[in-house]
Amino acid sequence: MQANTVQPAFTDQDFMAQAMDLATQAAQIGEVPVGALVVCDGQIIGQGYNQTISAHDPCAHAEIMALRQAAQNIGNYRLSGCDLYVTLEPCTMCVGAIIHARIKRLVYAATEPKAGAVASQLQLFSLPHFNHVVHVESGLMADEASTMLSSFFKQRRMAHKAAKALQNVPL
Repeated sequence: MQANTVQPAFTDQDFMAQAMDLATQAAQIGEVPVGALVVCDGQIIGQGYNQTISAHDPCAHAEIMALRQAAQNIGNYRLSGCDLYVTLEPCTMCVGAIIHARIKRLVYAATEPKAGAVASQLQLFSLPHFNHVVHVESGLMADEASTMLSSFFKQRRMAHKAAKALQNVPL
């Protein structure tokens, strides 16, 4: 008699690790390293990473890319009952999209002290006039996400400084 094989359920940690992999892909093409996944019933239905520079699209944030793909995959812009995993606290635009998509739960890693619209600068989910409540969890893999972002911007500053120094070299 063969035992039933049950697929192990993925954990929040597993999904955030996959979002971190997407953030790495963004960094590899020169984008701010942010990755996002939409998960419904334990299945990834959408994923994305920042593409604002490469796509010439100010709306091509990781969250938006993941929400768009998820909506296309299920044939509905409402993603009720789905979770969104993202490596950085969402901005105002992304919070609006999360609400309109009816995401059930947002799990994000690092806070965004300059433009975070969940907890850092604004607390948009707590405004009473929205007709949808998003449950929020934060801090999962925050150190890893923060380190990735810090390293990315440090490298970018060093490259900018080197380019500027080359401009000042006399011929």
